Amino acid sequence: MIDEHHQIGEVAERVDLSLRTIRYYEEIGLVSPSGRTEGGFRLYTESDIDRLRTVKSLKPLGMPLETIIELLQCADQLGQADDADLTEVEQRLDNAVATAMGRCDELEERLDLARSALESLSGLTSRGSR
Repeated sequence: MIDEHHQIGEVAERVDLSLRTIRYYEEIGLVSPSGRTEGGFRLYTESDIDRLRTVKSLKPLGMPLETIIELLQCADQLGQADDADLTEVEQRLDNAVATAMGRCDELEERLDLARSALESLSGLTSRGSR
């Protein structure tokens, strides 16, 4: 089966990313087009599109792009790793998950602080309007 290829404009619409963002992700090694037309236009497969979706889903976690690159490299290695390499890849993935969980905890703490501050402000406002 031959993989269908899509040009960058279609990919940008499907993934809801700008052309500039996709090109930047290529520049830093997050994703690479699977091919190019004779005119040099980037061509992406469904696998490439799924990779872009994965990157997009990890960004809101506050994960640095370097960490996302590392995670994707780990995922790429999983299919090719022997048992010795697999342990290292799993450890790197576990570390990334722990980092993401720590970030979630930090964000929850900030959210709690923001809620407390809003409650305090609300109390001050209601006292001032009496």
